Amino acid sequence: MNKILRRTAAGLLLCCAATAGAQQPYPSKPVRMVVAFTAGGTTDILAREVAQQLGQTLGQSVVVENRPGAGGNIGTDYVGRSDPDGYTLLATSVGPVAINPTLYSKLKVNPQTDLTAVAPIADVPNVLVVSPTLPVKSVQELVAYAKTHPNTLNFSSTGVGTAAHLSGVLFNARTGVKTTHVPYKGADALNDLLAGRVQFMFATIPSVISHIRGGALRPLAVTSRKRSAALPDIPTMAEAGVPNLVTGAWFGLFAPKGTPKAIVATLNKAVSDALNKPEVRTKMSQQGAEAMQLAPEAFGKFVLAEYEQWKPVVIQSGARID
Repeated sequence: MNKILRRTAAGLLLCCAATAGAQQPYPSKPVRMVVAFTAGGTTDILAREVAQQLGQTLGQSVVVENRPGAGGNIGTDYVGRSDPDGYTLLATSVGPVAINPTLYSKLKVNPQTDLTAVAPIADVPNVLVVSPTLPVKSVQELVAYAKTHPNTLNFSSTGVGTAAHLSGVLFNARTGVKTTHVPYKGADALNDLLAGRVQFMFATIPSVISHIRGGALRPLAVTSRKRSAALPDIPTMAEAGVPNLVTGAWFGLFAPKGTPKAIVATLNKAVSDALNKPEVRTKMSQQGAEAMQLAPEAFGKFVLAEYEQWKPVVIQSGARID
């Protein structure tokens, strides 16, 4: 009888210990934030700022880990296959989430179905920048030069199917010029533009603003509906004579499908609190980024709408990766 009682008591103790462990408040250990792109890019810059703020709010370290490659698919795959416990998050942009499901015929993890939208971070317009070696100082001069020198201008992007690539495709279509796309992996696209090996690029403002201010790149127009506070003297594409070319990039946090709603809500509020800090908003604005705030469900609907918007553009471009 005593032996039975001892076994019963031991079982109860184990159950209590398991219950206590399951009820630990989130987060009870460091959180890993996987960035789907190389260090130094816009996604990385924004992710590290948010990670620092989240660490202060959540009371746990938020460690940023770069897992670039395959247009953001490597980082996406990693997070999509991780445990849905809130300790592995994905910091990514419009490309892997809204463009790649149409661009790639085979995805191990489909971000539209295998990820949970947590919170947006920022909306960032692209800026059309050219090498100072190119003898143009406006969009119309670039168009005129491209028409008199067909198939001689090259534009770089951070990969096939990225917002930078598709912006170039739309530019060619809207203006009737013939320029050649040269895809790169991550920051190499900018490096070759700075070196003069390619002539222009549609780049996110944070990734090139220091080079613009230093004179290494010449900005011609931003792709937003209104001028950027970070580049107030630079016209929009519409003001520069190319209407219907509004593109850019947004950035946000995602978690594996099945992450508890309570954890998603905790993370969403923590991101929102960080973005409400005046110093964070000012820092983002100076870099050309505008803070975005949406509840998880609204962010999920936004992501779906972006996928549906970019799908016909990808199809029109003819880009397809098997």
